[in-house]
Amino acid sequence: MKDLSTMTRFAPFAGVVILAIICLIAALFWTWWLLIPFAAFAWLSVLGLHDVRQPGHSILRNYPVLGHMRFLFEGIRPEIRQYLIESDQDEEPFSRDARSLVYQRAKGQEDKRPFGTRMRVYDAGYAWVTHSVSPVELEDTDFRVRIGGKDCKQPYSASLLNISAMSFGSLSGNAIEALNTGAKAGGFAHDTGEGSVSRYHKAGGGDLIYQVASGYFGARAADGSFDEDKFRATATLDQVKMIELKLSQGAKPGHGGMLPASKITPEIAEARGIPMGEDCVSPAAHSAFSTPIEMMEFVGHMRELSGGKPVGFKLCIGHRREFMCIVKAMLETGIAPDFIVVDGTEGGTGAAPVEFSNHIGMPLVEGLTFVHNTLRGAGLRGEIKIGAAGKVVSSFDIARCLALGADWCNSARGFMFAIGCIQAQACHTNHCPVGVATQDPMRARALDVGSKSERVARFHRNTLKALGEMTGAAGLSHPGDFMPQHLMVRLGDKEMAEGSDAYPYLPEGFLFDNQSDVGGDYRKRWARASAASFKPPPV
Repeated sequence: MKDLSTMTRFAPFAGVVILAIICLIAALFWTWWLLIPFAAFAWLSVLGLHDVRQPGHSILRNYPVLGHMRFLFEGIRPEIRQYLIESDQDEEPFSRDARSLVYQRAKGQEDKRPFGTRMRVYDAGYAWVTHSVSPVELEDTDFRVRIGGKDCKQPYSASLLNISAMSFGSLSGNAIEALNTGAKAGGFAHDTGEGSVSRYHKAGGGDLIYQVASGYFGARAADGSFDEDKFRATATLDQVKMIELKLSQGAKPGHGGMLPASKITPEIAEARGIPMGEDCVSPAAHSAFSTPIEMMEFVGHMRELSGGKPVGFKLCIGHRREFMCIVKAMLETGIAPDFIVVDGTEGGTGAAPVEFSNHIGMPLVEGLTFVHNTLRGAGLRGEIKIGAAGKVVSSFDIARCLALGADWCNSARGFMFAIGCIQAQACHTNHCPVGVATQDPMRARALDVGSKSERVARFHRNTLKALGEMTGAAGLSHPGDFMPQHLMVRLGDKEMAEGSDAYPYLPEGFLFDNQSDVGGDYRKRWARASAASFKPPPV
């Protein structure tokens, strides 16, 4: 009896074999139409026979035919969870509420909500903006910040919200063109990502931030090193308004990458300046410099080659001492970047090893606060603008970053949602269902550049309008006036903290004030930092 019970797992396999035989016999003596179900059951019979013989999957050997249901449900699990199970506040990684807000603003639909907040306002981590009893009405919400320090000859007036780095190659040509066309219409900037300036960026005509990463695409010599002449040709394009040196990104800080030869199309090769038929390697580290001083000299050199355009760098904070090494090099060389973009580990459109996404890199709030206060402590904050990136999709996200020290924000996935991303999380498979993150021409053609570019511009405009309303509600005349005291953060049940207590602005020049006890942890790291090397001093 026990053996019979054990054998029932083969019942579906036996059932399809028996049904195949019955259909074949019936087709021979009754009607040929039964050859259709016979073909289906015969195919399942062959599949079951293969299942019991194959060595790769134990579940299929024990449950032939039926075991495939397990893999079917596993394959559609993300969709079932997203559409049927998860709540509107579950962040996987963006909540339904956040995505819906972007979709509504991009489409120009009603983005108001009745019946109060759905957020758990008494849970730890909940944050809010303090409002004024004397609110201000702001008519012009085209908020701008001027980027360009003392050595910059072509400063740029940037929007407070811009498109963060996403390369052509990771995104389709239609997606890139839609984003850039929208940026042109809305008057904001589009970061190229490390894949350089492609024909699709040029077709859009919008302002560009040209990102230079360790692969030096668009400025790459045959051996993969930095080529001055190629960089000059790209950086001096009229569309290019700023140059961004990428040290690391939130998705995979400290990790290089490789684009296999099989995925390199002629258009990607053209944009990146790489040969067809060869794997394209992006090293984890730069070859153009190896010390903080060399890095600052490289920044200065890029500014000179670009004709004096704003040059800065982007990083996700890791070893805090290393960032201080860079700041000390700024002081020693007299060369300062025009801007620094702080990326949080929660950011990132690129596919990355799970351990890197989950456990490497500092979150945006702490990284932004550290960079802002270090520059204040070194007396450089007035010279250098700070951008912030990392799950920024709403006006509150922008207001919070500005309060914590940023001058502007970048958003990647927010603008992906604006052009139709449904968070299928198939970006690395080339099977994006909406044509955003794919190089498959048939999938990419589903994304209409004209209509999606309008959504990009509309999302940007409506988000800044909402930011203006929040700014006015706080009694301020410009979002740049947000300070930590305009934020409140719930620490736990019955306990809350003002932003100026949780994330205080440390005094200007405190790193040189040996008489003060402010920022002791900062000063300990500052003492260990060296402009000559990123290596830690001997313990």
